[in-house]
Amino acid sequence: MKTKVYIYIGAILGLASCADLDLNPLSQGSSESWYSNETEIDMSVNDLFRDVFWTDLNDSWTDDYTNREALTPITNATINGEWGTINTLWANTYKVIARCNTILLNLDKVEGTVPQATIDEFRGNSLFVRAEKYAEMVFLFGDVIYSEDILTLDEAFTLTRTDKNTVKEAVYRDFDLAADLLPLAYGSSENKRGTKGAALAMKARFALEMGDWEVAREAAKACMDLGEYTLHEDFDDLFLTQTRNPNEVIFAIPRSRALNVTWYVRDFLPRNAGGWGGAQAPSWDLFSAFLCTDGLPIDESPLYDPHNPFENRDPRCASTIVEFGSTHLNFIYEPHPDSVMVMNFNTGTKQTNNDTRSVAPFASFNGLLLQKGVDEDWLPNFNAENDRILMRFADVLLMYAEASIELGQIDQSVLDAINSVRARAYGAAVSDDSSYPAVTSMDQAKLREIIRFERRMEFAFEGNRYRDLIRWQIAEKALNQSIYGLLDPVELKEKVVDAGTWFFPMTPEIDENGIADLSPMYEAGLVKRLAIRSFDGSKQYLWPIPTKEILINENLEQNPGY
Repeated sequence: MKTKVYIYIGAILGLASCADLDLNPLSQGSSESWYSNETEIDMSVNDLFRDVFWTDLNDSWTDDYTNREALTPITNATINGEWGTINTLWANTYKVIARCNTILLNLDKVEGTVPQATIDEFRGNSLFVRAEKYAEMVFLFGDVIYSEDILTLDEAFTLTRTDKNTVKEAVYRDFDLAADLLPLAYGSSENKRGTKGAALAMKARFALEMGDWEVAREAAKACMDLGEYTLHEDFDDLFLTQTRNPNEVIFAIPRSRALNVTWYVRDFLPRNAGGWGGAQAPSWDLFSAFLCTDGLPIDESPLYDPHNPFENRDPRCASTIVEFGSTHLNFIYEPHPDSVMVMNFNTGTKQTNNDTRSVAPFASFNGLLLQKGVDEDWLPNFNAENDRILMRFADVLLMYAEASIELGQIDQSVLDAINSVRARAYGAAVSDDSSYPAVTSMDQAKLREIIRFERRMEFAFEGNRYRDLIRWQIAEKALNQSIYGLLDPVELKEKVVDAGTWFFPMTPEIDENGIADLSPMYEAGLVKRLAIRSFDGSKQYLWPIPTKEILINENLEQNPGY
């Protein structure tokens, strides 16, 4: 008998394979005998939503992030087909696509013995995952290998890349079919499978990436019209571990300490609390992109004071980045070099301040720490179980607004969508435009600028920035700028602190995309250059096909420049 294997160019993948982060491991079995009853198919569908199959588009690839003096292959322009991230993503993505195909092609085995509504839900989830995974591959690689079949070994080695526009239409079709089949919600509040809203929202995201504004607008509007989602009242609370299944979240992958599916967070936490002092931290680029409370960028607003940079800023600034002098994980956070002692609220006494570089050389190199989502339950083991939010309603609102703006279909609904997101950040009602800087402009160019600022403020450290840099074609500008941080302590005190210019000695210029020019401070000798980012725009808007796949299959062609 001819053996069927689950393979996509070099990865031989059986249904019995497992991964370390397996929420629902399958029982041992073969594709010939599996899928014979509802329980087996249900387990297979659950398997599609394992954490390992849903790779983050990492913030470390963007200008929102610093890791001391380190770079990544993307921010160092050294990306190639041997990068482990590419190989892992390619293998895991095609593995889960193969499993989707297998489920879809075996559902006939249970027809007549399983309720049709249950079969529809199995089919809808499989279509949803297949569509989302192919959408991601097209976004990253362009033309990709496409199949809806269960392949033999010989067949797998003859595959070529399919034009991305052909794949795009298949993805739209699968999202539409999934939206027709999937429920609005599930009975269990903990169920993280796909829903009608998730299919529509993910379709809108992919359409934006493809520049199909009409498709994106219609899908986002259809999701909004479901009436199933609302913005969570409190922006800060939304990202905390204890906020499970808020009505804003459309699609998420669960994390659980009990199931050993967590996120290691020590790099983000202050040294006073046992962390590694902001080894990974928000960048000055991101810090500079938050608007002032008058709705203007920091280089245009009279409210901005570079020496008190958290004052008069959009509330999402302090919700994302720990404000100096505030209480953070039961310590006062203060990176000022003269603050050698700090209050420890756990003991009620002052202690040595390990979060300033004048005391601890490896404290945050730029003085910033991540606030968003950080909670006391991350301590003492530094493992967080916050759900991975992959789509929320705020994104749908801003996608609807952006697609409408690009189409020139600008009306009150567009302003309402933007203002709903912005008003929530201020804790205000949309109608109370005296409590937040409401957007009133109907000018397309101005609204395009507003959307780009708004997305950066709203979605920092949620894995959206890389998508936006690539689809807006601004990665060349954003990622060909240096990463800056504080001078070393003695020089910092002499040139900045004693001169009365702490924290920022200058106000950077901000362009229409929200990108700051921090170089004048470096040229004046007032900040330290930590690393020089590089991005090769001649090739890096697409990733290379894994080298081993090219070597194995002579029918595969590499992307240009690699």
